Amino acid sequence: MNETIAKKLTLLPDRPGVYLMKDADGKIIYVGKAKILKNRVRTYFQKRPVEHPRTAALIGKIADFEILTTDNELESLILEANLIKEHKPRYNVNLKDDKRYPYIKVTVNEPFPRLLVVRRMQKDGARYFGPYTNAKGMRDTLKMLGRTFKIRDCSLTIPAPGKAKHRVCLDFYIKRCPGPCEHKIGQDEYRQSIEAACRLLSGQGKKLVDEMAGQMKEASAALKYELAAELRDKIKAVQSVQERQKVAAGQVIDRDILTVARAGTVVSAVALQVREGLLIGRQNFQLAVEAIAEEPEILAGFVKQYYLNSPMIPEEILLPGSIPEKGLTARWLSRQRGAKVRLIFPRRGEKHKLLEMASANAKLSLSEIVAQKAQIAGRIPESVFLLQKDLQLKSPPRTVGAFDISNLGTSDPVGSLVYFRDGKPLKREYRKFKIKTVAGQDDFAMMQEIVTRYFARLTEEGKDYPDLVLVDGGKGQLSAALAALASLNITDQPIIGLAKRLEEIVLPGEGAALSIPRSSPSLHLLQRARDEAHRFAITFQRAKRKKRTLKSDLDNIPGVGPVRRKALLSALGSVEGVKKSSLAELEAVDGVDKKTARRIYDYYHPPRSPDKST
Repeated sequence: MNETIAKKLTLLPDRPGVYLMKDADGKIIYVGKAKILKNRVRTYFQKRPVEHPRTAALIGKIADFEILTTDNELESLILEANLIKEHKPRYNVNLKDDKRYPYIKVTVNEPFPRLLVVRRMQKDGARYFGPYTNAKGMRDTLKMLGRTFKIRDCSLTIPAPGKAKHRVCLDFYIKRCPGPCEHKIGQDEYRQSIEAACRLLSGQGKKLVDEMAGQMKEASAALKYELAAELRDKIKAVQSVQERQKVAAGQVIDRDILTVARAGTVVSAVALQVREGLLIGRQNFQLAVEAIAEEPEILAGFVKQYYLNSPMIPEEILLPGSIPEKGLTARWLSRQRGAKVRLIFPRRGEKHKLLEMASANAKLSLSEIVAQKAQIAGRIPESVFLLQKDLQLKSPPRTVGAFDISNLGTSDPVGSLVYFRDGKPLKREYRKFKIKTVAGQDDFAMMQEIVTRYFARLTEEGKDYPDLVLVDGGKGQLSAALAALASLNITDQPIIGLAKRLEEIVLPGEGAALSIPRSSPSLHLLQRARDEAHRFAITFQRAKRKKRTLKSDLDNIPGVGPVRRKALLSALGSVEGVKKSSLAELEAVDGVDKKTARRIYDYYHPPRSPDKST
């Protein structure tokens, strides 16, 4: 312990507050709170052995500390959470990337409020809902709210009555805006629509539907059929949102379900939001923790960071286990909400089932985070991971072997195998096949032959099979390839077919084809491999046919055997070069005498027959 720390320890007050531990570089590495700072901070500098490995690791890095006093322990809890959020110390549980999620902002401080999408909450008097991890779903909800409750989406400043007015836009005429810019609706009536939208966003859809149903009956009884029809349409729109929400529990109650899943220093946290007994949302977060952090501490840190600036705190929060200072945390949350909040740790029943559902979501999110980290570490492209997900493979298909057949009628049939590693062609692993056992034009039998030969060779040489085999074609080609694998007793090889007509994926044993969106990177990867196999096969087939055609052309000339053919091609470059050469150029080729040169020249330049008309 240095003299500076020793002196500070003697000056510690007997009050609640927050302490900030710093390393040798002055960086804050831990933020903690204490009911009595004097007692708590001194424990870090005692000479007795420290049992907790996390505390021991922290103490080894402490070079200095600061304190901030508060009036009570509850205020110290709030200050601790804020400082952790601001400084993100290494030895605290930190919520990562929480600012990137969007919120829905309701500008209630305007005469005619709007619904906006923002990335950060501010203390500006507006109401906030979120954050939303599914941005598309949030924007769909905004669109529905705007159309159902006729909320303006312009940024115009609405003039006060008696002042110059704006002209209404097209939205007014197609009944998507009530026209506040021309004072076609009063503030009180407009705010009723805003309040209805806020109630739906906060999960009070059932009460809202019941109230609108009563209003619809009153309007119908008063013969206001147009108003009744409008209320009916609003009810249907709200109910359509509710139908997409899963019934979470029999009780009509607001609650959140929080849980975490962990793999080393990687932690995924999930919050399920239940409002009026309906599951209305799920939020995923990644936590930054030390390997030595324990689960109760991780869970407690998540609760504090999640609710620090949350616009909505429910009456019940379900957790998978007890957390440190649960009583103090419940008091803080109750203060934030303005009403009592209960922390519940269920072990059975419906609430426990909700925790199991949240846990399953956390584990799924964790596996995706781990896969992404593996992708970054191994530089595996995103398309490979998307392909694994789309095809539901056990592991990422880092290597893909694509087969194709090419023939022109019954002549020169060939096959090809192209090889992709991590989404890129690996040309040293390409293979060409001359069809040897199939007579006639039978693409299925040819596919079976080349797949058999390729895998038999891999097996013989002890080489790894591709992570995925792609066959150019539909069910027929895929069945032929499967038969080839079965003949070699290979039963666990992932294999698919890619049909050209609709770009559909044919799976073994599946009646219906799989369709991947045309814009998906995983489909683009399959298309590149398929097209490359097709190009490689066609190139080989054309070269084979050209070689056969050109070779027979020279062999038809008397006196031109293999030696002279080689000399001619070497000197003149190609058969086309031989064809265009003059007699003198042919005679200049080593090994070609004048008589043979004349035969070659006459073969390509036959003498013209005399014109009998003259």
